[in-house]
Amino acid sequence: MLLAERAENAWLRQIIKELQRHRFGKKAETLPKEQLLLALEDVEQVEAEGLAREEAADETKREARARTRRTNRGSLPAHLPRIERLVDIADKTCPCCRGMLHVMGEDVSERLDIIPAQFRVIVTRRPKYACRACEEVVVQAPAPPRLIEGGIPTEDTVAHVLVAKYADHLPLYRQAQIYARQGVPLDRSTLADWVGKAAFLLKPVHERLFERLKASEKLFADETTAPVLDPGRGRTKTGQLFAYARDDRPWGGTEPPGVAYLYAPDRKAEQPLRHLAGFAGTLQVDGYAGYKALASRGEVSLAFCWAHVRRKFFELAHAGPSPIATEALARIAELYRIEGEIRGRSAEERRELRQARSLPITSALEPWLREKLALISQKSKLAEAIRYILSRWDGLCRFLDDGRIEIDSNVVERAIRPLALNRKNALFAGSDGGGEHWATIASLVETCKLNDIDPQAYLADVINRIVGGHPQSQIDELLPWAYAARPLKAVA
Repeated sequence: MLLAERAENAWLRQIIKELQRHRFGKKAETLPKEQLLLALEDVEQVEAEGLAREEAADETKREARARTRRTNRGSLPAHLPRIERLVDIADKTCPCCRGMLHVMGEDVSERLDIIPAQFRVIVTRRPKYACRACEEVVVQAPAPPRLIEGGIPTEDTVAHVLVAKYADHLPLYRQAQIYARQGVPLDRSTLADWVGKAAFLLKPVHERLFERLKASEKLFADETTAPVLDPGRGRTKTGQLFAYARDDRPWGGTEPPGVAYLYAPDRKAEQPLRHLAGFAGTLQVDGYAGYKALASRGEVSLAFCWAHVRRKFFELAHAGPSPIATEALARIAELYRIEGEIRGRSAEERRELRQARSLPITSALEPWLREKLALISQKSKLAEAIRYILSRWDGLCRFLDDGRIEIDSNVVERAIRPLALNRKNALFAGSDGGGEHWATIASLVETCKLNDIDPQAYLADVINRIVGGHPQSQIDELLPWAYAARPLKAVA
């Protein structure tokens, strides 16, 4: 009885330490990049202030640092327009003999200048023509098609609103405040109307994007919450955004990277079953049980994520002394070190090197975990972590036999982060339809980012082309990666 009480007490203390770490300590294994950058910004600003104070007091230091900046700053992009300003002397006669001076050279400097966002009005005139002989004849060019019939925005303006909301995470009410400062009053509901119409227009492109991804032999999958307003209850409900991503670049695959989000009102297993109907191949996921039903059909094999395993041992090792968790972390770190060395090699090379170097590590890890599990309390958090890894062992080791499979699902987790940031800024979607808008537009924006395409230029071009009657049979030409080979200026 005493041993059971001790085990229970240890288990409860472990839970308390974990809660304390989550509440007051770091929330991840490493400091998030965004938080680190924020901290660095403050440090750099203080340093710059100190240097400015020194330069104001010492002219020689100011000139020396100016020379250093001229040497190290590099050149500004050639595609930017140049506005030349001539700074010349007023008197071109020699101050000594009063003869005419001649040009012997010049100093040229370039500085980056920004013009704040400017609104302009596109005026479209359509003359009407009549025949003097035929009174009833009136001839006029047809009005060009518009996304917002009878509305004021151009298609490029709507694209700008979409990018600000889904790429730069600016809710519509904040955008309305920015436009008001420019002297253009636009109601938030008006902007919402534009976004809704654009989402409807872009839905076939989103659907085709997901079809192309689903035709792949390997996908990553993850999901995140999407708070949605529930007017009937006067509060929000929890919807889900499922993310399905492809990125074959780590092993030199030729298929372009992409991600498609799909909104669902819940997290039931039937959602991925419905989404991935027809998909056959490897699905790399976390430990969410909903994907097991998909694998039970026999057409999909699950590869699990070592990052999730590592995270569980990390939490234990950092909550207090835990030799077993620390040793497990060290062994998993060796697997990641090997992965870092073979990234970018062909799938066959990766498989061969994993068999030679990673397989012995995993082969020794499994019996070691089983041995340690038998020695500790089965109610402890450590036992839970060990059972988590052992229950998914086959899926965790699947990457050893296939060089196309990654060691973790971080590809899709990175694709989820922008949605989380958007969620923090927007707080919730106004309806299930709003959640679907998130999925449609965010899919295109994030796929643009993966393919190094400017989302603003892409969305403006695609909206203009669809409004102009782009044939449905050629929809593949509108997918983000189809723009990768085009010069950016041709898209704008």
